[in-house]
Amino acid sequence: MEKKLKVGILGGTGMVGQRFISLLENHPWFEVVTIAASERSAGQTYESAVSGRWKMTTPIPEAVKKLVVMNVNEVERVAATVDFVFSAVDMTKEEIKAIEEAYAKTETPVVSNNSAHRWTPDVPMVIPEINPEHFDVIEHQKKRLGTTRGFIAVKPNCSIQSYVPALTAWMEFEPYEVVVTTYQAISGAGKTFKDWPEMVENIIPYIGGEEEKSEQEPLRVWGRVKDGVIEKAAEPVITCQCIRVPVLNGHTAAVFVKFRKKPTKEQLIEKLKAFKGLPQELKLPSAPKQFIQYMEEDNRPQVKADVDYEKGMGISIGRIREDSLYDFKFVGLSHNTVRGAAGGAVLCAESLAAKGYIAGK
Repeated sequence: MEKKLKVGILGGTGMVGQRFISLLENHPWFEVVTIAASERSAGQTYESAVSGRWKMTTPIPEAVKKLVVMNVNEVERVAATVDFVFSAVDMTKEEIKAIEEAYAKTETPVVSNNSAHRWTPDVPMVIPEINPEHFDVIEHQKKRLGTTRGFIAVKPNCSIQSYVPALTAWMEFEPYEVVVTTYQAISGAGKTFKDWPEMVENIIPYIGGEEEKSEQEPLRVWGRVKDGVIEKAAEPVITCQCIRVPVLNGHTAAVFVKFRKKPTKEQLIEKLKAFKGLPQELKLPSAPKQFIQYMEEDNRPQVKADVDYEKGMGISIGRIREDSLYDFKFVGLSHNTVRGAAGGAVLCAESLAAKGYIAGK
């Protein structure tokens, strides 16, 4: 890319916004020029706005420290400074829908980490290795919005990233019934142990709305484009429990699968290792070289040892074995705020730029 695209971060002071800013430091295609947040933070330098609540382990990038935070609700003013925006705003679902559409209508593409538009029929919800063809609905969305370059694209929920890639790699064996339990990190709630001391040595067997997302969103990812909208897949049917565990970063999934065409363990491992998609083919800046790694050791993957695989953009799978009730079971691990949130959105934006959907204004 000859000239870097100018990027804005909506909701740039929150945990996911901070992760966006960290990941985009020295990005070869994108440059953060604008950070927008609530009226409370607007008018302060970014360094001042996040003082005492910077949650990343790396320091605030020098390039953004002195940027003056803009008011995210001043849509026209913010949009005039950027080529596209990442959205990580903390609002109600209806407010998010409205503000993301408002930005899109200023002819500013919106790549969102939020869940508000994940079921809007003409908004693509994409894991770039799995369903980049869903970007085709963008042209239909633009007609609805009355735009020529403005649109919304979203990435799916963080909890599904640790098992959906593996199941996708095995689609030729026709998985039709899946039982999942996810063990989810506290950063998924925007928290650290300092913010949430009651999570130390604790487990909470409930995460609001998460089980429905974990059961339904994979079916939309596996769906097909038909008549300008995404039609969700019927199978595999998934049932899920989601549990909050005392881990900072990393969502683990324990998964049981039934297949119509029963594979061997060796075939399953071979398919994981061979699986790749558009990001690997195009060698996008944030793409993991090896999307899915299979770990032979009985005690892997582990959060501490494996969550940062491929800079947090890869998926780790282990413990594939035959089951007495289902055909096979396995354990998956993904980084919930990198692949599962900001990093997944950055990879979506890279894919959109490579396909010509995002360009300089």
